[in-house]
Amino acid sequence: MSHATLAEAAADLAAGRTTATALTEAALERIADPDGEGGRAFLVVQAEAARASARAMDALRQAGRAPSPWAGIPISIKDLYDEAGQQTRGGSKALADVAPATATAPSVARLQRAGFVVLGRTNMVEFAFSGLGHNPHFGTPRSPWGRDKGDRATGRLPGGSSSGAAVATADGMGFAGLGSDTGGSCRIPAALCGLVGWKPTAKRVPLTGTLPLSFTLDSLGPIARSVACCAVIDSLMAGEEAWSPGLPVPVAGLRLGVLQGYVTETWDAGVTSAFEAALSRLSAAGARVEKLVVPELADIPKANATGGYASSEAYAFHRGLIERQRDAYDPRILSRILRGGQMAAADYIQLGQDRARIISAFAARTAGYDAVVSPTCALVPPALSEIEDEAEYGRINLLLLRNTSVGNFLDRCAISLPCHKPGEAPVGFQLMGEHGGDARLFAVAQAVEAALAA
Repeated sequence: MSHATLAEAAADLAAGRTTATALTEAALERIADPDGEGGRAFLVVQAEAARASARAMDALRQAGRAPSPWAGIPISIKDLYDEAGQQTRGGSKALADVAPATATAPSVARLQRAGFVVLGRTNMVEFAFSGLGHNPHFGTPRSPWGRDKGDRATGRLPGGSSSGAAVATADGMGFAGLGSDTGGSCRIPAALCGLVGWKPTAKRVPLTGTLPLSFTLDSLGPIARSVACCAVIDSLMAGEEAWSPGLPVPVAGLRLGVLQGYVTETWDAGVTSAFEAALSRLSAAGARVEKLVVPELADIPKANATGGYASSEAYAFHRGLIERQRDAYDPRILSRILRGGQMAAADYIQLGQDRARIISAFAARTAGYDAVVSPTCALVPPALSEIEDEAEYGRINLLLLRNTSVGNFLDRCAISLPCHKPGEAPVGFQLMGEHGGDARLFAVAQAVEAALAA
């Protein structure tokens, strides 16, 4: 059961083939395995609280009072969500002495009310400010790629910033992980770990009770093993009726725009072959796969040239903490935050105006498509050793973030699905929907997922 989907776990719970206690104990055993990634994937393991929650869900289910079909399924949460009584450190030693939260983030509380069992708090890039997954304070969890073939010595980046959430889910330490996505932080680790990662339309899931990176770009979403898993968790996080599959959307007739421009540059050979093979399968299944040229795409890096939202808004949040705890920051993260202090107010205002213009133009050019598609990342998981060089750290980080950050800038929903063959390096297939078109994109993504698995 450790690598099952939410639907499979729920069915087994309902039929009495397993219990919440059994699922939780299996996840905790995986976390505690000294040969596994649990020590790097989790910053805090809430073993006794998880066991108590699981026993409570088992008792409620036995009495016919389970709060939802998913009651008793274990998940993890990223170390930027507040939990009452727990420290929210954002993967940083700069907040080592922060007071425990007095309230739980609404997005987490909603899942707890549905009966999900929280296993603990997962590792992340310090303050979520990188797509690599690297954390010098608490260690870097490794991508599952290579480890199953004895390549543990190499160690490959998991993607970030929701690194622990992805590695925990990939390795059976829970059925899903809550992450956040400001420039791709759910989708990048999903792509590099062979999972599904979801970015909702920003602000659809309340940001209350979470550490910010960018007030403008932040969004909260899950990393899980299927589109349906992400849809269930997303709907509950958003305070909506729990998602349930409707009539399947046929792949035949779907119009998919393959985004052209700078997102097509500098792909690894493995990315190229997996993505093109996925397009061929979708075309053979009847999808209308068309090249999509949006000239305004090239205006996004120009608009961000003075620093963008992430640096400026991160600096606004961190400047007081930096004065007190400067030496506790990862120097590479600190330098990115400090760049925001150099951005003029006029540049910030101009960025807002440019963004509104680009969003409008992009929407007009893509209105006839069911989804805009591209590889999630230009690279397969790089080795940790590759980022020891400062220049390579920056180059690889920008390449991993490049394609996903488009969706954040445009404030669109987006999802990454695995599209590689078993045994090959993990590659993500990204679909981007319209602003507010989250439900429709889930339906399209399910159809694509089924076609790629056929």
